[in-house]
Amino acid sequence: MGILTPDQRAFLSAARTATLATIDAQGRPRLVPICFAMRSEASGEDPVLYTPLDEKPKRGSDVRGLARVRDILAVPEVALLIDHWDEDWLQLAWLRLSGTAELLEPDGPDIAAHAEAVGLLRARYPQYAMHALESLPIIRVRLDRALGWEATPRS
Repeated sequence: MGILTPDQRAFLSAARTATLATIDAQGRPRLVPICFAMRSEASGEDPVLYTPLDEKPKRGSDVRGLARVRDILAVPEVALLIDHWDEDWLQLAWLRLSGTAELLEPDGPDIAAHAEAVGLLRARYPQYAMHALESLPIIRVRLDRALGWEATPRS
């Protein structure tokens, strides 16, 4: 069995966004909301998440200069938080994931993984049909730990 329980996998699959936490050069956490897609676990492998460096407006023109990219290149350990909020507090839940991130370049050594990520992201978010994801780097996070909580356990 992988690191995600069936309930955690369902919670993650239903989530549309997550918050990615990286560590900056001064050792402070840096948080950014992200879109993501998950590769299915196969043959006992740990799950993998992909998040794009897309064409939404950014401060700079080169996505490789984004703070999250600089952070990952220096300290690849990251965390992700997925949460569900509801006014009915019996519906509250969260999932915290940790793992190791890396940058997949479109012309890098893992072209197949980059192409897989593009396909998964476009299948999950129709908005990406108009983005040139195949020519942009994508962040791959190999997950190694999951911790979740829900106010009302499902099982």
